[in-house]
Amino acid sequence: MSRLPEWPPSISHPELEHLTNLATTYALSHGLLYLPPHPPSGAPPPTQAPSSAIHAPFSIFPSPFPRTLFEKAQRLQRAYNSDGAEVGAGRVDEFTGELWKIWKSLRDEGIEQELQLGIFRSDYLLHASDESQPMLLKQVEFNTISSSFGALSERVSALHNYLYASTGYFNSSPYLKPENFPPNRTTAAVVEGLVAAHYAYGVKDARILFVVQAGERNVFDQRWLDYELLEKHGIHIIRQTLPELASSAHLSPTRSLLISDSPQSPPNATEISTIYFRAAYTPTDFPTPEHFSTRALLERSRATKCPSIQLQLAGGKMVQMALTKAGVLERFLNGDGDAQADGMFAFGEEEVREVRESWMGMWRLGDNPPAGSATPSGMERAAMNHANLVLKPQREGGGNNVYKSSILPFLETLPEREREAWIAMELIEPPVSVGGWLVRAGSTGSSATGPTGGGGAVKSDIVSELGIFGWALFGPGQVGGAAQTKDVAKNSETMMRTGEGGWLVRTKGRESDEGGVAVGFSVLDSVVLIDPN
Repeated sequence: MSRLPEWPPSISHPELEHLTNLATTYALSHGLLYLPPHPPSGAPPPTQAPSSAIHAPFSIFPSPFPRTLFEKAQRLQRAYNSDGAEVGAGRVDEFTGELWKIWKSLRDEGIEQELQLGIFRSDYLLHASDESQPMLLKQVEFNTISSSFGALSERVSALHNYLYASTGYFNSSPYLKPENFPPNRTTAAVVEGLVAAHYAYGVKDARILFVVQAGERNVFDQRWLDYELLEKHGIHIIRQTLPELASSAHLSPTRSLLISDSPQSPPNATEISTIYFRAAYTPTDFPTPEHFSTRALLERSRATKCPSIQLQLAGGKMVQMALTKAGVLERFLNGDGDAQADGMFAFGEEEVREVRESWMGMWRLGDNPPAGSATPSGMERAAMNHANLVLKPQREGGGNNVYKSSILPFLETLPEREREAWIAMELIEPPVSVGGWLVRAGSTGSSATGPTGGGGAVKSDIVSELGIFGWALFGPGQVGGAAQTKDVAKNSETMMRTGEGGWLVRTKGRESDEGGVAVGFSVLDSVVLIDPN
């Protein structure tokens, strides 16, 4: 398939109003929610019970996606689960450098991560640079920390199924039928990894710790995981910020992580089995050295981290770039003789080829050729090809990249010492002629063609990004018990359990380079699968 159908389907003004009204009331009554924006001062409110909520941004129609490429993205996740569990990272920028120092300190102290849990999300765009050729699936990035919006995306899928069940989408498209709406069980899939880590820890009354940001607006996405853990598995959680943990967290003599009202009241402390980070991925989470000290204390505990610092570092752009070099990926997936002999991460040549085909070209801005070489430096290559590039730092959360025409002035002011912290990546070219009706709470309902009257729905040319969730629990010894283990790779020292099954779609206006929902660029979406003509 070289083109997607023209989208969205044509509907009348009253039909759009009706769909928008049904969708917003469904979102509000089914937990597809966000907390309202912070006050103009920008200061997040203190931790307190929320008194109001708004619906999360969403699309009215699911976005078209080739069925074969959707299935390929799901298939690739098994390799990425293993890949993410195995790679490491080096020193690059100041923030990442502080995390690296913590990991190096732990290594020098001889503290091993007994078990590690990765909840991963691999993000993709469709690439259609030549309409005479089939569309390709290209990876945007691989996330190893705070892979969010899984629970809310599952509810957007349910919303689109509801709109079809209640209206048939007014018979506006032959593609809109039940068999083209893939199932979405992201909440259960993510929780499955947390449950596996919790039971592998083996302490009956232990709890899972959610490390969160103060004033988190995306709290409902996290709460759905909390409810699933309690209602389906009887597992309790504790939610705390890094500043709260600075006074509440301490270690027992055996390195158990204990959470109490104060360090002076250990008899009332709760033991933690698993630390799930929904914070600690951005420099703003670490305004003082004490915040890094708290992270180090959590790392020193024997609780299973999701992710550990080294696994967080493995999600850095620099590591993803390094994997594209010849022979590096093969070392982790099928090139190591000992790994193959033990049945560990044994992927065939076809699977490795598919992973490589999902990547665009990447290089470091700090790359320098040997003296006398005619090969351009990383900076020179970026300057020469800036119109077709994006520059990415070691950051997560959206809003951090530099695109196309902004690259040259950025390079002119980039200090030499910071070049190692940036990579250049060839731009993915999404298919054209795809639009959608996007709804944000408080939207005025206007577009380039004038008021829509759709109760807040705005028509835009769109780009949709598909994220596939997976998880891996790994470390020395038995993981989760043989009876619980579905997919285990093992050798004499390591056990590993993995799982896949969840997905999300984030859709943005084509005019926007960035794509984060939390920072206001995108809406949550789902897919309608399209078969080749």
